[in-house]
Amino acid sequence: MQTIAIVSGGVDSITLAYHLKNQGHSLHLLSFDYGQRHKKELQFAAYHADQLGAYHDLVDLTCLYPIWLGSALTDETVSVPTGAYTPETLAVTVVPNRNAIMTAIAYALASTDSADAVALGVHSGDHAIYPDCRPEFLQAMETAMQLSTDSSIQLLAPFRHMSKTEIITLGNSLDVPFVHTWSCYQGGATHCGTCSTCVERRNSFVQAGVSDPTHYQGEETT
Repeated sequence: MQTIAIVSGGVDSITLAYHLKNQGHSLHLLSFDYGQRHKKELQFAAYHADQLGAYHDLVDLTCLYPIWLGSALTDETVSVPTGAYTPETLAVTVVPNRNAIMTAIAYALASTDSADAVALGVHSGDHAIYPDCRPEFLQAMETAMQLSTDSSIQLLAPFRHMSKTEIITLGNSLDVPFVHTWSCYQGGATHCGTCSTCVERRNSFVQAGVSDPTHYQGEETT
């Protein structure tokens, strides 16, 4: 199966790529520069494309920056939340309609490539606050995209009912080199260790019982 996988460089989407490869998919990875302050993640997406022997395209969406003011991921006037995620801190990380836009672009590429599927790494922890990560959205988006491309291209989201802890467990079984993934929203040289996504990353490794290879600021690599 020829599959366009949307890959950011984070734990979820990189594990998705390795999972699909293990399942026998022929991969074309697609990443997006949307003005995210943590665009360092894109280096890791490129790294894994090379490791997996997959095509990799990077789409420039920085022209959309003015529409995405107000999100901590794209607007430097908004503080990145720290500590464990709460509904309030999650809300400030919303980039409106991001997955819908990226999925539509991926479907255009899939149509051009005569691919069979588009894949996303969304997981169950995203459902509470991110509308374009919910199962209802995924089902509706698949229908809309099949109509818009006059195709039967599938929308795959194999982690939609899994937690990040379960994704790390799966990735560990696939020998995913987690050291070459990026989560931190601060956009520094190393993971800050204190922002909410770093805290989630730490906790998920602990809960999975998997050694965390991440170098957090001010700490030695474990």
